Amino acid sequence: MFETFHRQIQDSPFKNIYWFARYLLNTDQYGAIGKLKEKQLLNIVSILETLATQDDFSDSDKLILLKNTLKNEIKSLSNPKTKSYILSLNLIEQLEQDITSIDDIVVFCIAVKYVVAPINKAMSLVPTDDKKFCEKAAKNILDTFGEEKIGNLIATWDKLGVKGCLDIERTLIIEEYTRLIDNLSKLDIIHSNFEDSIMITAFIQEFERRLGQKRKVRGGTSLETVLDFIFDYYEFKSTDKPSHFDQDIEVDKWFKCKDGWIIGISCKRTLRERWKQLSQADRGTLSHFKIRELWHLITYDNDLSDDKIVRLGEQRQIFYLPDSSETYKKCSEHPGMQNYVRPLKNLIEDIRNLV
Repeated sequence: MFETFHRQIQDSPFKNIYWFARYLLNTDQYGAIGKLKEKQLLNIVSILETLATQDDFSDSDKLILLKNTLKNEIKSLSNPKTKSYILSLNLIEQLEQDITSIDDIVVFCIAVKYVVAPINKAMSLVPTDDKKFCEKAAKNILDTFGEEKIGNLIATWDKLGVKGCLDIERTLIIEEYTRLIDNLSKLDIIHSNFEDSIMITAFIQEFERRLGQKRKVRGGTSLETVLDFIFDYYEFKSTDKPSHFDQDIEVDKWFKCKDGWIIGISCKRTLRERWKQLSQADRGTLSHFKIRELWHLITYDNDLSDDKIVRLGEQRQIFYLPDSSETYKKCSEHPGMQNYVRPLKNLIEDIRNLV
């Protein structure tokens, strides 16, 4: 079955539509002109479409004209003295290999108009953070229950943010997918249902790839913004990272204690493999920079082993865990680990007692 589909794809003039879109959005190899120079690229497509409909040339001459036009227009998008120009030459070389017929030119134009440009438009509407979905709910939680529900606030923030952003993504995908189906129905060239599938899946695959990149960035900052909200709500003042402190540690918020020492707070879903990097910040290093402690607000502690807690706890790194967490209950009753874990409900009181 796989071989049959693969052969059908390779026999179709639309076989490269996905790859044309990828080339145009690839930053490292080809300069991402589909994203950075979309308006100019659409102008190039307009020129190509006009030339492709001319009847004054033989097919062989028309192909030469179209390929030269595409090459020259892509070159004109960048200054010859820049890295972008070198990358554009890479793109030209790749397109030279893939475009061997007028049909390939037509498919290139379709890739720009129906895959690249619509995805760019949709991506501009995808949230870069989840703050707007969470602030009102977070304020209501604290207004209603107070600081003891900080753990619930953080968990709610995470869930609301993920769902809110994914709802927007889902709406954009459906909207652009519907528009694509409509555009394909009006396409003035012969295309089968199977070839429609090739075009539709090219769109979906590239759209989802870019959404995945956005989610990764958003996921890395989601729980950082909750600390901003908490500090603003309780009117705590944050401070800058200690000068020359260059340890590979992701600290989202720093605050200064009344004795002049500082504490760093990191809010993450899990500690994951970062704990080995964190363990490099030993007690001597922290003391040198007058860092009293590093606090880790962890929402999912399934991977938080005793070894991690002890090793980092001995280096003045404290874990704030959900009050109902089995890990917290176990460690808080253990004589060797009870000083390294604290319930999230105590976070605000602990900060208040220090500042």
